[in-house]
Amino acid sequence: MLYRFIKRLFDIFVSLLAVLILLPVFAVIAIVIKLSGKGLAIFTQTRAGKDGKPFTFYKFRTMKADVDPFGASPKSGEDPRLTKIGVFLRKYSLDELPQLFNVLKGDMSLVGPRPLYLEQMAEWDNRQKKRLLVRPGLTGLAQVSGRGELTREEKLAYDVEYVEKASLLLDFKIIFLTLWQVLASKSIYEKRYSQTEETRGQKNKNGL
Repeated sequence: MLYRFIKRLFDIFVSLLAVLILLPVFAVIAIVIKLSGKGLAIFTQTRAGKDGKPFTFYKFRTMKADVDPFGASPKSGEDPRLTKIGVFLRKYSLDELPQLFNVLKGDMSLVGPRPLYLEQMAEWDNRQKKRLLVRPGLTGLAQVSGRGELTREEKLAYDVEYVEKASLLLDFKIIFLTLWQVLASKSIYEKRYSQTEETRGQKNKNGL
């Protein structure tokens, strides 16, 4: 399909260019994280990719090294699990920058549904599983339609809508809206949780 071919070329070009330009920023962030306490600068997890295939997901570490990596997401910048540099990184979404390497590798795309945990796939109905038909994205329709303000079910609905309406025009629109949202630091933290989300930290302690 022509759209997928052009999308992949665009992903490679933009992510490679961004990595080359941002290498000094990567280095500074990594050094600051290391100087701020114990633990690695890069945080990794196994997430579900296209067709449900597992892949290693990269982020800059924003929480303290002794924190449960499968706990609930921070609800505000006041969360005691966050490091000082972590609060700053999350505010401007800088913690997501290492995912540019995921895009280069082909695990992810610049635009698509955000990659979720492997065990979450069992909770989705057949329509929600459509989100697995495309590569997960660095940003997506859900992220520019409410982000942290959305419930899990609303995010899944936007993910499926993206898959059903995917086009280059929609991708460019999402990228533009993402840049504006990052600069405005809008809806960073999740404010509404379904019970499944609230208890996910406990469930995930058993591993992925």
